[in-house]
Amino acid sequence: MHISEGVLSVPVLAAGAALTLGFTVKGLRSIKAEDVPATGIVSAGIFVASLIHISVGPSSVHLLLNGVSGAILGWAVFPACLVALFLQAMLFQFGGLTTLGVNVMDMAFPGLVFGAVFRAIFVSKGKWGLLSGAFLCGVGGVLLTAVMTAGALALTGENFTVAAKLIVWSHIPVALIEGVVGAMAIGFLARTRPNMIGRKSGELL
Repeated sequence: MHISEGVLSVPVLAAGAALTLGFTVKGLRSIKAEDVPATGIVSAGIFVASLIHISVGPSSVHLLLNGVSGAILGWAVFPACLVALFLQAMLFQFGGLTTLGVNVMDMAFPGLVFGAVFRAIFVSKGKWGLLSGAFLCGVGGVLLTAVMTAGALALTGENFTVAAKLIVWSHIPVALIEGVVGAMAIGFLARTRPNMIGRKSGELL
């Protein structure tokens, strides 16, 4: 869900850059030595998942994996998204450098929010509670990203109102797919590496 260069107004770009900078610094400070491999793997997953996309007006539709990423990384989802989106902008001209702050904010913040909700409410539940929480985490991450992206376009000018609405509606099926993918990913981690999602036991009751 990358916004292209030359679309957003300067105030929106500045706000996105400032917020992303602050949250990324906090994210970097939260990373411990043992967290580096997981952060790198998640960043690579974000990079690959969002390369397959469909253009929708000045933005695009694709899998995000931000909800799952936030559940795994917490605050570190910001530097993970920043690296992934920066490399996409440099290597494939996907998104852009001036819009990098807004694009990272739109992807990482929903991941942080729904990842925190998942860990606070669902991570210690039984099998179906865990998987339901993971599904909601995936769906919520995509929908909030769509709303934030649409908001950035709407704040830029009335010319993007139609595109903003289209972005939200077009991401509803993506959100459902992401929910299923998120449930599968979290279920796998709960069995094999429960510590990555803050779970003490690998047993799914």
